Amino acid sequence: MPIPPGRGVASRELLRENAFRAIRDAIVHGTLAPGERLADGDLVEWLGVSRTPIREALSRLEQMGLVLTRPGRYTMVSPLDARAVRAAQSVTAAMHELAVREAIPHLGPHEFDAMRAANQRFADALRADDVAGAIAADDEFHGVAVTACANQAVHTVLEQFAPVLRRVERLRFSSLSGRDSVAQHARILMLCEAGDTEGAVVATRANWQTLLPFLTDLPDGGE
Repeated sequence: MPIPPGRGVASRELLRENAFRAIRDAIVHGTLAPGERLADGDLVEWLGVSRTPIREALSRLEQMGLVLTRPGRYTMVSPLDARAVRAAQSVTAAMHELAVREAIPHLGPHEFDAMRAANQRFADALRADDVAGAIAADDEFHGVAVTACANQAVHTVLEQFAPVLRRVERLRFSSLSGRDSVAQHARILMLCEAGDTEGAVVATRANWQTLLPFLTDLPDGGE
């Protein structure tokens, strides 16, 4: 068969996406700390790819608010900024509320079991002081409704803003107050099983608002 134009496009897309996800995850997990300088050469050596996918990944991360670039001077991991995190929290909470509202008619025993299992993993990770495991389990719990609502716009917006919040959630889940989320998750699940849409939406909003106290010590808009 004739070879269509655009040879190698898939591999280039994969390199770009892999570089983006690797740097994003390192920032979210705290491996790359706020304020840390990001040198192209170091990232090339670490990821084993050329500078082009690295620069494309950094540009995308800058749009998400995870990277700060001063052309000709430096590229660095964005400092935690209360104003940006509040904006991300507001949008993310709204998307999860919408996901729960639209998902409840489609939730059944399989989804409820998945939420229950995720919350158990979440509780186990908190007891073990496994912050990364707690964040992953929290993602899984809320992700059940996001998947069930089948709203691509919700998924797209969360992909954009959730990583900003995950940096703050490392603080929440490493503190005792993070344990409150286990009971909040259980309440969300109970209301979803009861088909109480408004109650589940309110409980979801309350769960995401638990991040707000952790923003008080963050600077507003500083570098």
